[in-house]
Amino acid sequence: MIEDNTQPAPIIELSGVTKEYRTKATFFSKGYTNVMAMDNISLTLQRGEIFGLVGQSGSGKTTLGRLLLKLESPTKGIMKFNGKPINDLKGKDLKTYRSKVQMIFQDPYQSLNPHLSIAETILEPLIVNKIGDIHSRKEKVIETLDTVSLAPGKEYYDRFPHQLSGGQRQRVAIARAIVLDPEFIVADEPTSMLDATIAIQLFKLLQQIRKKYNMTFLFITHNLAAAQFLCDRIAVIHDGVIVETGPTDRVIQQPEHPYTKKLIQAQPKFNF
Repeated sequence: MIEDNTQPAPIIELSGVTKEYRTKATFFSKGYTNVMAMDNISLTLQRGEIFGLVGQSGSGKTTLGRLLLKLESPTKGIMKFNGKPINDLKGKDLKTYRSKVQMIFQDPYQSLNPHLSIAETILEPLIVNKIGDIHSRKEKVIETLDTVSLAPGKEYYDRFPHQLSGGQRQRVAIARAIVLDPEFIVADEPTSMLDATIAIQLFKLLQQIRKKYNMTFLFITHNLAAAQFLCDRIAVIHDGVIVETGPTDRVIQQPEHPYTKKLIQAQPKFNF
């Protein structure tokens, strides 16, 4: 077999990643029970792509996101970032990794602290990572607000979350995620709380950010229509197992696995 060495090295590599949870005993059962959340997942994400992870609730897709954010550790398997293992990161190395990997949460109403201004929300990562001084940080926040189309940024700087719409709040959440200029972002159902019109606007914004900064996104969703609109490639996950992966159009137009076919049949019309 002749290897093709022209493909750039992936930014994310997962090899045989498994995650099991141990549940406590109940009145009806003794001892502990192991629950398999993810089973032998192997994936690669290329730099600059938007990769969709599609599955129903409880399929294991959010667990994968949490593993990549280092909020949890895999039971077994190897995770790599830019070719280097990240399973056992600690201390300074873990802090550095987390500055390069950020998350956009599902619910903009809960992910933003109502007691912090927009400026304080976006400034926090810069302060924690000791980036810049008071003047350069303010400039960076205003620039980032402009990037997420909350412009002019100066007008939103001192506002609070309750003064914004749901779509505007999610733009603030996106601004907070990109203010550190990360390389990789996990977006966990980032538009599920918003109506379709606002969702499309945010999808286009993520595509613009990807192009401008060459950022890589893992887009976690239950919605194949959203994945079709946004993603370059997708993987379909079912009961913790990747059942199909490939270019988005191929997977949706020519699905091979029965579960993928059922997902497509259950989805409303693709009218994005």
